[in-house]
Amino acid sequence: MNRTLSKQTGLLFCRHFLRLPVIMVILISTAFPSCTPEMKPEQSWVSTSTPPSETLSAMEYHEKGIVAFEKGDFESAIHDWTQSEKAFRAIKNREKQCAVLVELSRAYQGIGLNNKAMEVLGNALVLAEGSRNYHHQAIVMAHLGNLYTLMGDKCRAEHYLSQSLSVSKRMDDPELVAAILNNQGNLYLLEKKYLDAVAAYTQSIETARTADSPLLTITALINLARAHLINDQAERVKPILDQALEKLNRLDDSHFKSYGLINTGLAYLDLETHLPEFQNEFRRLCHGIFSQAGKVAQRTNDYRAMSYASGYTGKLHEDERRHEEALAFTQTAVFAAQQVYAPESLYKWQWQAGRIFKQMNKIDQAVAAYRRTVFTLQSIHQAIDNCHDIQQASFRKIAGSVCFELVDLLLQQSKSLENKQEHLALLFEARDVVELLRVYELRNYFKDDCVDAGGFDTANLDSISKTAVVIYPVLLEDRTELLVSLPSGLKQFSIPVNQETITREIRAFRSKLEKRTTWEFLPHAQALYDNLIRPVEPDLSSMGADTLVFVPSGPLRTIPMAALHDGKRFLIHKYATVITPGLNLIDPTPIKRKNLKILAVGITRASQGFPPLPEVVSELQNISRLFSSKLLLDQDFSISNMETELRKEEFNIVHIASHGQFQGDVDQTFVLAFDEKLTMDTLDKYAGFLQFRKTPLDLLALSACESAAGDDLAALGMAGVAVKAGARSALATLWSIDDMASSRMIKQFYLQLKDPAVSRAMALQRAQLSLLEDPRYDHPGYWSAFLLINNWL
Repeated sequence: MNRTLSKQTGLLFCRHFLRLPVIMVILISTAFPSCTPEMKPEQSWVSTSTPPSETLSAMEYHEKGIVAFEKGDFESAIHDWTQSEKAFRAIKNREKQCAVLVELSRAYQGIGLNNKAMEVLGNALVLAEGSRNYHHQAIVMAHLGNLYTLMGDKCRAEHYLSQSLSVSKRMDDPELVAAILNNQGNLYLLEKKYLDAVAAYTQSIETARTADSPLLTITALINLARAHLINDQAERVKPILDQALEKLNRLDDSHFKSYGLINTGLAYLDLETHLPEFQNEFRRLCHGIFSQAGKVAQRTNDYRAMSYASGYTGKLHEDERRHEEALAFTQTAVFAAQQVYAPESLYKWQWQAGRIFKQMNKIDQAVAAYRRTVFTLQSIHQAIDNCHDIQQASFRKIAGSVCFELVDLLLQQSKSLENKQEHLALLFEARDVVELLRVYELRNYFKDDCVDAGGFDTANLDSISKTAVVIYPVLLEDRTELLVSLPSGLKQFSIPVNQETITREIRAFRSKLEKRTTWEFLPHAQALYDNLIRPVEPDLSSMGADTLVFVPSGPLRTIPMAALHDGKRFLIHKYATVITPGLNLIDPTPIKRKNLKILAVGITRASQGFPPLPEVVSELQNISRLFSSKLLLDQDFSISNMETELRKEEFNIVHIASHGQFQGDVDQTFVLAFDEKLTMDTLDKYAGFLQFRKTPLDLLALSACESAAGDDLAALGMAGVAVKAGARSALATLWSIDDMASSRMIKQFYLQLKDPAVSRAMALQRAQLSLLEDPRYDHPGYWSAFLLINNWL
């Protein structure tokens, strides 16, 4: 098989979202020409010193990988190309070794292992640069640019694509130029530079036609259509798609043709929302396109493509409420995805089957399908999270939708069961699904798959304290559910208030709570109390509860539960309150007061554009009077000094009195040291030696941090900071508060904490009440911003 660069291109589709991606990415063929003037003799296709049998083995594995890849069997392609690369490396054929490495990266991307693909491409670039073959370097850099685009690293993507484009133009290679221009258009579209994207795609089309490459022309046409669609120029789209479809119909059957048809069909479906008068025409057209794609996939034995063609046909029928046909095509899609283990496709159709069963009122089958979806999602969360497309679909959104839809079904199903054991089993399963989602959310926010490595047994945590109650509020489209863990077992409460209504109350409550000159927050505080606390009150009273542990989701993370109001008193008057991102992330160890040591650091002076915090001196001095402490103030509070102290001595508590900001993007989240910013990456570095020492960190206190109102992700980061830092618990503030009030609050907290009979949660409750009882600070804008996170013992 002759697969030279000038005659062949390949395609990679990043398939890790709710649908096939909106962008077709051209990955340039990596079977380099067998000889160029720049090659050294040992880099030619066959080395004269190489035994023929070894060369044949390497070539056979290479060709087997090509066949597997074009069938969508990426796992087999990885195996074959890995063997081929080893064989070419053994015989020192660096040219073919480089080519196979780039093809291997394509297969890794196909199953979502972008980091592994990046590692492989790095090795290929070393080989290409070592050979001083600029053609090879251009190809490898083009692939690196594509991969960085998929991973959302726009700066590196631009660098590599520009470099490869410059080299390919100097070499006068129109096919390579056309491919890179298309992929540069993809990057511009990711950056929302629509005019630049349109220009790049247009140049790609013109160059591809010059090179007589219909594959490149079709790819750029489809992407150009999508660029116009995203830029609200729908009137330009249909003629372009019609042209692409006409060219696709002329092609011989191939991997490219089936995916090209599927992407074109999806583009027509997107167009119908902009041109509703053509809806029926577009739907008829899409039925035909997906059917044709399925037939091509069958003839080429491409199970992944079969999966997408059948799955999207099923989606068309689902939208048209033709449930039997929808289910038949969806089950075919599931079967096809299973043949090559394509989880990035499989979960979509399992999820679709669950929705269809639900619409058919076959709840048992729907629950089973959703369970399978959750299981499949667990295997691909990193792949989804490491991939970016124009819609910025994220694993958090996908997993959240699937998990909450499953929880909804489980809770509905539980109500209809008279058997108590079966009823409880469904409640526990619903709670476990919520816990699983919380873990995924943390991994997604911190970009760290190991952030929850120290997970603990939820079942054991239920019985830690007979006076603590754990509450899982679940906000659903038509109602709110409370899963409450009581000493008598798990109990379900249904409140007829939908997600939209309660979210509106939450947003209003939070925004007005920070206005310390008015009590406008009160009606919202009472409404939220009525929905989240009052239904549970009889059970709380009967068991003598003193601590409420909330596992909040979404907007509920942005508010302090302590400030909810029953019409007479705040919730904090009756209960200590704690939040946690997940119960199974809690180390259930009480704080040890004996020989307790604190590292207390802070900033009093203005630094890095932030205002001074003069009361920090008093705050830290109060701590040092109560406990054995090491103080680092102002210029002494540097990143290096803090690390030195943490390595030198095993502190129980780290108290940081400084500005800090939790943002929706973890890369923008930090705590201010005097010399620089303590980022979550630095915190992760500290966690490495805090988590595995003899005495784990009991408490990380951040007394002047804040998260933006209404930013659920920022609040998630704050809720997860204890887990990230390897601490059993954290104390943090939702918003920046009065310096004097904060100092008094912290003093009272540590004073209460000195008493071995007082839990962390009780210490915070008493400190908050002491501030509330002072007329100067009775507004919850002063005292309720403080949150205790995770371990409450």
